[in-house]
Amino acid sequence: MNKAVTGKLGELAVGRYLRENGYEIITANYRCRLGEIDIIAKQNKYICFVEVKTRSENYKYAPADAVTFSKRKKIIAAAKLYIASNNIDLQPRFDVAEVFVEKNRVAKINLITNAFDGEGK
Repeated sequence: MNKAVTGKLGELAVGRYLRENGYEIITANYRCRLGEIDIIAKQNKYICFVEVKTRSENYKYAPADAVTFSKRKKIIAAAKLYIASNNIDLQPRFDVAEVFVEKNRVAKINLITNAFDGEGK
């Protein structure tokens, strides 16, 4: 399975996981001039910006480790633009979903809520 297919599998699995856990998916693969966000969802008083990182069985590091400071800053910038453009009045939250794929299927999803703050820390 190539990286693009693995990544798409992970994003679809996380969307399903979020819906099953009470989130409302607003959009997926949001793109703007400042960056992209894998999944935007609503949970109670939060607007959740979810970065999905999928790894096959040959990974050496935790998938969340791939969300670098630079990547976090791009996600934050895109989220701010999304909030301003859509008149969102919810508390923003930045989550990372780690997806572990084994034998071409999703073996585990680990959702890290509040993975970083609005400054990328």
